[in-house]
Amino acid sequence: MANTVSSLKRVRMAERKTEINRMRKSRLRHSIRSLRRLFTAKDVKGVEKEMPSTFSVIDKSAKLGIIKKNTAARYKSRIAHHLKKLAA
Repeated sequence: MANTVSSLKRVRMAERKTEINRMRKSRLRHSIRSLRRLFTAKDVKGVEKEMPSTFSVIDKSAKLGIIKKNTAARYKSRIAHHLKKLAA
C-alpha cells in the first residue's frame, strides 16, 4: 500500500475516476441494450426516436475514452444498418 501523501491522493483519485468510468460505460451499455430490445420488438418508430440519444451517448463515450473511436463508428454503423433492414 502507498504511504506517501501524493500516492495516497493518487489512490483516491483513481478510485473516483474508476467509479465515473464504470458509470459512463454502464450508461452506454444500457442505451445500446434498450435500442436492441426495440429492434427485437420490431418497433421502427421507437428505434427512430431512441437512435439520436443512443448515438449521442456513443459519441460522448468515444470522446471521453470509454470506447475507441472506431468502436463507436462500428456501433453506429451497425445500428443504422439494422434500422435500414428493419424499415425495409
